[in-house]
Amino acid sequence: MNYTYLIIDSNASSKLQLQVYLQEYGDFSCVGIAKDETEGLNAILKFVPDVVLINLNEDGMTYFQMVSELSQFVKTLPIIIGYSPTKKYAYNAIKSSFFDYWVLPHNEFDIRKTILRLRKKHPKHHMPSTICLKSYNDYRYLDTDEILYLKSDNNATDFFMKDGNVVSAFKTLKSFEQRLPKSFIRIHQSYILNSRYVSRINYGKSICTLRNESEEELPFSKTYKDKIDALKDMLSKTAIKSLN
Repeated sequence: MNYTYLIIDSNASSKLQLQVYLQEYGDFSCVGIAKDETEGLNAILKFVPDVVLINLNEDGMTYFQMVSELSQFVKTLPIIIGYSPTKKYAYNAIKSSFFDYWVLPHNEFDIRKTILRLRKKHPKHHMPSTICLKSYNDYRYLDTDEILYLKSDNNATDFFMKDGNVVSAFKTLKSFEQRLPKSFIRIHQSYILNSRYVSRINYGKSICTLRNESEEELPFSKTYKDKIDALKDMLSKTAIKSLN
């Protein structure tokens, strides 16, 4: 499973440099970028990232207030890492239970040490999840890792499984949207796909191709283009870049 992270930084240079360094780690994926504490607080509550990285350079104390305010809204605080050109805010970072503190410019070795320590202290275990389909007194449990995609048909939803089976449930697609793991993405009024099985995104034809025997093609609509863009960015970060 991936660690999701959010960057709060108004400095384009340090923000880009940090993203470049973090691209090396395939189990880290960026869910958002904010430029100040107001945007940052909203983004944390919206995306619920595992890790938050904050540039404390401009007005560090406002970010410590933001962290304090954050505890009013969430049960568990994210792992917070602060950075600044000096050690000015190091003591406050320790008092605010920051996981680590870096001195700018970003240093590849410091980032690697933090990532390795973070993995060791907060390991991500892949826990198989199931979804229950209930019909009267019949309860059916599907392993979400085995689901390729969901397709709506009026007030029913079909689950297309990795082994070729199709399981039907008499509920709308929307009723399942919030119950599925984060790897499932709504791409169309009639489709939710499991991003783990996406092998190709064709913007010209508005089609996602799945990694299965028949290489099924699912359409995506303009309404959900932002979801497709986020999926593309996520897959690109974990892919080995081609030479051309």
